[in-house]
Amino acid sequence: MGERMAAMEARGALDVLIVGAGVNGTGLFRDLTAQGLDCLLVEKNDYAAGTSAAPSRLIHGGLKYLETGEFRLVAQSTLERNLLLANAPHYVKPLPTLIPIFSWTKGIGAALRTLFGSKSAPRNRGALLVKIGLMLYDFYGARHRVMPRHSTAGRAASLRGLPALTPDIVATGTYYDATVTHPERLILELVRDGLADSPRSAALNHVRLERADDGALTVRSLAGDAAATVRPKIVVNAAGPWIDEVNAILGEPSRMIGGTKGSHILLDHPDLLKELKGRMIYFEADDGRICLVFDYLGRALAGSTDIKAANPDTVRCEPDEVEYLLESLRKLLPKLRFSRDQIVYVYSGIRPLPASDAKDPGLITRDHATPVLEPVAGRPYPVYSLVGGKWTTFRGYAEEVADMLLKRLAVPRKVSTRGLPIGGGRGFPASGAEKDAWIAGLAQRTGLAPERIGELLARYGTTAQIVAAHVAAFPADAPLPDAPDYSAGEVDYVLRHEQVGALSDLAFRRTTLAVTGRLTARLVDALALQAGGTLGWDETRRADEVAAVRTRLKTFHGVDLA
Repeated sequence: MGERMAAMEARGALDVLIVGAGVNGTGLFRDLTAQGLDCLLVEKNDYAAGTSAAPSRLIHGGLKYLETGEFRLVAQSTLERNLLLANAPHYVKPLPTLIPIFSWTKGIGAALRTLFGSKSAPRNRGALLVKIGLMLYDFYGARHRVMPRHSTAGRAASLRGLPALTPDIVATGTYYDATVTHPERLILELVRDGLADSPRSAALNHVRLERADDGALTVRSLAGDAAATVRPKIVVNAAGPWIDEVNAILGEPSRMIGGTKGSHILLDHPDLLKELKGRMIYFEADDGRICLVFDYLGRALAGSTDIKAANPDTVRCEPDEVEYLLESLRKLLPKLRFSRDQIVYVYSGIRPLPASDAKDPGLITRDHATPVLEPVAGRPYPVYSLVGGKWTTFRGYAEEVADMLLKRLAVPRKVSTRGLPIGGGRGFPASGAEKDAWIAGLAQRTGLAPERIGELLARYGTTAQIVAAHVAAFPADAPLPDAPDYSAGEVDYVLRHEQVGALSDLAFRRTTLAVTGRLTARLVDALALQAGGTLGWDETRRADEVAAVRTRLKTFHGVDLA
């Protein structure tokens, strides 16, 4: 980091400083660097460590936004979903989704009231309403369509296909959205793609932003003495739920964010996964809140709540939220058992929504806005704040903002990101036969087993070629304790090439070991020992890193390794 800081200090001036490395900030970084701009991306924690690490892990068109009349958002979301399926096929996968329906005609009046501005959410959405919604969803999802249209089934056929489902249904609807298997890694790939496109640009995690004299800004490492003072032409505040905090640092106190909390639980539940058969169930809880459950990397992911909350640093999944989600599942699938002892991980995050007085958090728009603070005395740069937005639309939102900034800087757009592959999505095999051939070829070249190559392909996309070569050359490569699908050679690659600054980066974001509930005390110690050896940590630092991971697991994720 010291060398990168020194290079930025020597240059001083740059086109754009982006504060916050969630999906909005990194998506914009990737777009601007592709246009040839000099950019600096800074993050106080790690890439994807905030809100972007706590989504429902869906890439979806926003079926429920039809109720609030946000047709433009649905049109954009379905298009961006289809583009991500094409541009990031290693991480974004089709997800057949089933909607249980409990009446034929209920909910039409409430839906009309919501459509025309009512502040209360509709409930008991009947078959007619669901059918109309799915037809509209198919219409808006027609651009770059890559998945089938919706279908419906009666009660008998639905229960044959999913016997554990409550018999109270009258029908089901099935449509297609998508899931993102490794959202944290996709964000890292946006960063790496941006750096590859613009060698003069830089991305720094674990740094603090400070206001300096004469309109300059200082970026200071949280792990050492390295610092750089820069003079950006434009600052973009992409700090998500911390936007107001960053604006205060820039000398512009604001109240732009009024977020809501979304909590999720992951269960070790083989019987449920057997019933789901790769489908998601998108269902209505007793209070009208839309919930979901699907197979995420071998765990049952259920969510989510929607509760107004303000402090992103302390937000966590509370016991009453856990019980709410479990009880919703019990009523939906009464033949299956649901209890706290099946939970292997919980998480919660703040949705950085615009400040709103809506009584129902679910009715606060998920659309985005970009208020601009124009330059004033002592602050010669404008500040663009990225408010709202959703995971699915990050590319489109980045394109909108990039066009604003390019116009301001009088720089023409060189390339569109609409058809630009992301990271390991480049050259990803398009069919099962191509995938088998790709795996067999790399296995032959590296000497690794085809099964191991398949794991790396799922985890890194076509970047698995580089990772596999590193693993094959790593001396005495061995499986990790309690996680045999990861190995020391793979971890060594991550430590050396993916800007790991803390043990939590490795455990929570570069791997899926935490979110799938697979971290054990022995595994955390092994990761810390290897990370310490590679990154130069002494025994005290290593112990502190282990303690920080254990504390985070217990405080925020319901996992006690003691």
